[in-house]
Amino acid sequence: MIAARHGARAAAEQTSAIQFARGATAATVKGSITGDQSRDDRVNARRGQTLSVSLANPDGRAFFNVLPPGSSDEANFVGSRDGNGFRGPVTADGDTTTRVYQMRATGRRGEVATYALSVGVTGRPAAGSSDAKVPGTDFHATAQIRCVAEPDKPMTMCAAGVKRAGQGNATVHISTPDGGSRIIAFRSGRAVSSDSEAGIRVERRGDTSVLRIGTVEVYEIPDALVFGG
Repeated sequence: MIAARHGARAAAEQTSAIQFARGATAATVKGSITGDQSRDDRVNARRGQTLSVSLANPDGRAFFNVLPPGSSDEANFVGSRDGNGFRGPVTADGDTTTRVYQMRATGRRGEVATYALSVGVTGRPAAGSSDAKVPGTDFHATAQIRCVAEPDKPMTMCAAGVKRAGQGNATVHISTPDGGSRIIAFRSGRAVSSDSEAGIRVERRGDTSVLRIGTVEVYEIPDALVFGG
């Protein structure tokens, strides 16, 4: 392992999970960081697959590191030294993290770095590899999804975790801002039921299932969360 020179902290200021659209093997994350901020993006991959990462960085201030599953402060690719492109084998099941950051000189000056980070996962998992779980959870992936869970409230974000059984069969567990929860079952990629006594209605918008439960609840669940990358 190579110790990350910068961004080697227990948690980044911004953290999110990268979800590929159904049938896609790559996605691009665009954003900006200011000063000594950093951003972590997690992508779930399995041993034997190939990870590729490239950084478009017009102002030259942003860099990225690649941290293997289970690591919070050690990188096996250090962009400030190794450049703006990485391609290599995934050596362990789980979430690989890309960490975008600035060097200390520009960070101390409070400068803003804009970037576009493209992440791809290709190839077949090695024999014996499995759909890894997010460390410390029973979920194969976690994400923030758009939702409405309370009467007369605007659209907001809910924490969601998925337990996959393969072939688009899964249960999505949602934690709502009011402290409640909802479980939605998918069969062959289609939402079929929930743990609510109210009926469920499903509308497709591109690669997202928009679920309406009763007269209040709305959940937008991307295919990538159900099927995986």
